[in-house]
Amino acid sequence: MKTHRCNLFALVWSCFISVFVFTVSAQERFTIEQILSAPFPSDLVSAKKADQIAWIEYNQGKRNIYTAVASDFKPKQVTDNAVDDGYDMSDLTISDDGSIIVFVRGHTPNRDGWIANPSSNPDGSERAIWAVRTSEGKPFRLTEGSGPLLSPDGKWVLFQKDNEVYELPVKKPQAYVPLKPLFRAFGRNGNFVWSPDSRKIAFVSDRTDHSFIGIYDNTNRTITYINPGVDRDTSPTWLPDSKKIAFIRRPGSNFAQIIESTAQQQTAARGGVQQPPQQSPAARRDFPRAAFKGGYTLTFWIADIGTGAVQQFWRNPLDNANLSRINTIQWAGKSVLFSLDRGNWRHYYSLPIVGGLDTAPIDLTPNEGEIESTWLSSDGMYLYYSSNSDDIDRRDIWKTPTSGGTPVNITKGDGIEMYPAVLASGKFVALLYADAKQPLSVAIVPSTGGKAKIIAPKLPKNFPLAKQVVPENVILTADDSVSFHNQVFVPNGIRPGEKRPAILFSHGGPGRQMLLGYHYMFFYHIAYAINQYFANKGYIVISVNYRSGIGYGRDFQRAPNTGSRGSTEYKDVYTAGKYLQSRSDVDSTHIGLWGLSYGGLMTAMGLARNSDLFAAGVDIAGVHLWGNSLDTSNVAYKSSSISTIDKWTSPVLLIQGDDDRNVAFSQSVGLVQLLRAYDRYFELIVIPDEVHDFLVFNHFLRTFNAADEFFDRFLRNVKK
Repeated sequence: MKTHRCNLFALVWSCFISVFVFTVSAQERFTIEQILSAPFPSDLVSAKKADQIAWIEYNQGKRNIYTAVASDFKPKQVTDNAVDDGYDMSDLTISDDGSIIVFVRGHTPNRDGWIANPSSNPDGSERAIWAVRTSEGKPFRLTEGSGPLLSPDGKWVLFQKDNEVYELPVKKPQAYVPLKPLFRAFGRNGNFVWSPDSRKIAFVSDRTDHSFIGIYDNTNRTITYINPGVDRDTSPTWLPDSKKIAFIRRPGSNFAQIIESTAQQQTAARGGVQQPPQQSPAARRDFPRAAFKGGYTLTFWIADIGTGAVQQFWRNPLDNANLSRINTIQWAGKSVLFSLDRGNWRHYYSLPIVGGLDTAPIDLTPNEGEIESTWLSSDGMYLYYSSNSDDIDRRDIWKTPTSGGTPVNITKGDGIEMYPAVLASGKFVALLYADAKQPLSVAIVPSTGGKAKIIAPKLPKNFPLAKQVVPENVILTADDSVSFHNQVFVPNGIRPGEKRPAILFSHGGPGRQMLLGYHYMFFYHIAYAINQYFANKGYIVISVNYRSGIGYGRDFQRAPNTGSRGSTEYKDVYTAGKYLQSRSDVDSTHIGLWGLSYGGLMTAMGLARNSDLFAAGVDIAGVHLWGNSLDTSNVAYKSSSISTIDKWTSPVLLIQGDDDRNVAFSQSVGLVQLLRAYDRYFELIVIPDEVHDFLVFNHFLRTFNAADEFFDRFLRNVKK
């Protein structure tokens, strides 16, 4: 009887503990809606002559513009969009004095010219240029179009349409007035740049075998060309006084290039049909390539706009072929800046205009690391940039003199700091900040360095800030000796001996890098949050930075035989899957995987090649066939998931919008036909009129709630 009582007591106690654990667990759980509730800021800009910043904020599908002014930097909303209508907002620019903000509302057109309409509005959609005065907060539409170029004084905006350039005053239209091109000029005209005083516009006039730098005078309505000749002039950049410009000059085309260009034009005129080559005597081989005297192929010049006088101030050294690849220069202080790949990384360099023709460029960013966003101080004397040179799985903001000197990182620690926007006074730097638990936020840091102070956005009360986990970096090595980084999310409260289902996430791109915190790009910010959700629900989660991604150098990014050339990057995904399988806390028979775009491709590869390892997958807008060949000996075909469709046995959830502009919807159409033919289990969600990474927030909720329920059934055996 005593033994029976003990057993009964143990049973009751066990039930109590189970209920207690379940209750605590339930209290600590959060929903997909909660983890995706944090607003996402983007397009951070600062005014050039006022300590003022502006940014776009995406709040559960509602997109609005905010601004803030020193010294309190209190956010002020200046637009009033209150609906999740799928209207994108982009191309944010601010006038020098901070009084005017110009932006684009509406998504990009597809190949047929159709503007995305993801909410299926019967009236259709448009892409238009808007403006708002920061003092009024009442946005007004300027015109249909995109790519606005706001004059520094905020009075005019340029935009291109049908290969013509137009100019509009930045004011509320009083009545409809037919648009006329600002000017007409022979050639393909582009690369428009306002002078700092807003009175002139420099542009490049491409004439096929040569190009000019043109100057349009907005007051006198005149066009002049800077030292026109037979060469290729590009990349105009204004000096601060608006009286001079610097530009790049290369030799014009030689006869071989002219003949090739003519043949291409004739082929295009025939609708792409190539003519058979004509029989002709052997071509002369002694004609030299196009070059300036001395063999130089790249030169920098400075021009006086008033007199038309030009002076060469640099030429590429003949013993350094890399320096002949410069395509763009930017004026900064007393120098011009440019960037080039050197070794395993991209570097930024400066060249003083008074240094002499053979001056060696100054490496402004000698540290090894990825550089993704830059900003010049108002006086051009300092370059600010984000880099992972001291923390490879995060980002910091760095500062370096444009005349040369030692770079200094002005942010440190476990945060992820991106997109520096230096304020006019030079005292502060605005940036976007995130960490392992803090979603991307607008922050301010002293230009001398220090801790970033978050000013926006305000997190919802039910956002589960404290309930998230801190991912750890795990480095794995594939069977061909390539090492790669991963972020592993381990749920709290795993008991000794307990085994959990696991999920593997692959990013898209493939030129992306997931970080040890919230991402600075919109979809990957969402993906990080969803990985946090899965970890909170009890899954072991791994996010794989497979080869061909950024962040680990050009050799890693340009790894051989990736993509359609052999899909070697899948070796890393497979290795990460085997790592999960080997963990003592993972249920090795219940490992799933998911991803969007290239991540969808990796998901399909995992299911098609290793259904023995991966029990289920969620493939969002993935690529399933490289190229256009079904020849089984074709490398691109063999690199595709459908080449091993007969091995695909695990269930899959397929999701895609049918107005996808990145991955053809036919990739899903074709895969479904194969899955049907091979009698493989799949589920399908098609979102009419939606694009690649969705514009309507509710489509994200639908997608991830469906993915959650799908994994419940196939990885957790939860019936609903």
